[in-house]
Amino acid sequence: MVGEEPHRPYSRPPLSKQYLSGRLAEQQLPFRADAALDAHWLLDTRMTGLDLAKSAIELRGGEYLPFDGLVLATGVDAKRLPEAPVFSDRVRTVRTIEDAAAIRRAMHAARARRVVILGGGFIGCELACTARENGMDVTLVVHSAPLLRRVLGARVGAVVGSLQRRAGVDVRLGTKITDWQDHGDGLRLRLDDGSVLDCDFVVLGLGGQPRTEWLRGSGLEISDGVLCGPTCHAVDQWGRTTPHVVAAGDVARWPNPRFDTEPRRIEHLIHAVEMGQHAADSLLRGPGRAARFTPVPRFWSEQHGIRIQAVGIPALGTDTEVMAGSMRSDRFLVRYSRQTAYGPQIVAAVAFDMPLELLRYRDQIGRTLPHTRADGGRGRG
Repeated sequence: MVGEEPHRPYSRPPLSKQYLSGRLAEQQLPFRADAALDAHWLLDTRMTGLDLAKSAIELRGGEYLPFDGLVLATGVDAKRLPEAPVFSDRVRTVRTIEDAAAIRRAMHAARARRVVILGGGFIGCELACTARENGMDVTLVVHSAPLLRRVLGARVGAVVGSLQRRAGVDVRLGTKITDWQDHGDGLRLRLDDGSVLDCDFVVLGLGGQPRTEWLRGSGLEISDGVLCGPTCHAVDQWGRTTPHVVAAGDVARWPNPRFDTEPRRIEHLIHAVEMGQHAADSLLRGPGRAARFTPVPRFWSEQHGIRIQAVGIPALGTDTEVMAGSMRSDRFLVRYSRQTAYGPQIVAAVAFDMPLELLRYRDQIGRTLPHTRADGGRGRG
């Protein structure tokens, strides 16, 4: 087990919520197992290259580590802005436990009252929730509109924006920072609409980028993560399957036959766990005997007391239909579908505080509807 961080594997989703708010301590984050893993751990060790021909990975310092089978699960790194002050300790990302610890210290600093969060995805929204719970003045700056549009679509994303505003978050949509000034005791940010924001620190919640830089020159296809076939076996630049290399988690891009043949990356914890299990099975069985990985992606988030749960891939939906509750009440269930050559296909369902109602939609993901409704219950997503 080779890892760049000095820690054993730990759960990352709580970093932006429970750990940041103090509800979870650092010692509660590591993954636990009923039995000790019979493995040799190489922690605080950076990988610098992969030699497929020699079946070996190159480590920092030039050492080679040979393998019979390799699982690539390097995840993603936090995206950064090249124009942000590089050396300012007032600009933070949240990817590692060290990142989250630094943000927690900043939040609890005696004079810290104002925080600006860049990014309107789940990380940015959850950071805004935690900062408001700690009594901070929060401004959420998002280049696109509305919040979570890329994940949940415009219609449902607008509901999340309303939740944030009602909780006291200053939501700035369709804008970006054009100038950064570090005054020593705080930051001054100028937006492209001419407005100016003064804050104690900034957190970048801009999403992730696959950790594949060390695989350049390896021969693997890494244009957006590690490309895999349906069994999770890695694919090289010539389209050939590599029988002794698999990938799993946020770094892996693969076609889920439940939807179509387009390779995609899914960045959710439950998915990473399930894909890790399947990739290990596929590595042991080999490409000829391995099964295709056809999960129903699942994820959840909590926004100011509202639990948001999803099954499928809402971003694939072109049509949305409220199946239960009302979007005006913040308690509802929306079904997402899209047109295919075989008819409308159900691609996702999202529930706001309706966990039981969501359960019956899980097995419908990927199915084709017998007909398209013509009434007014459907809207564009």
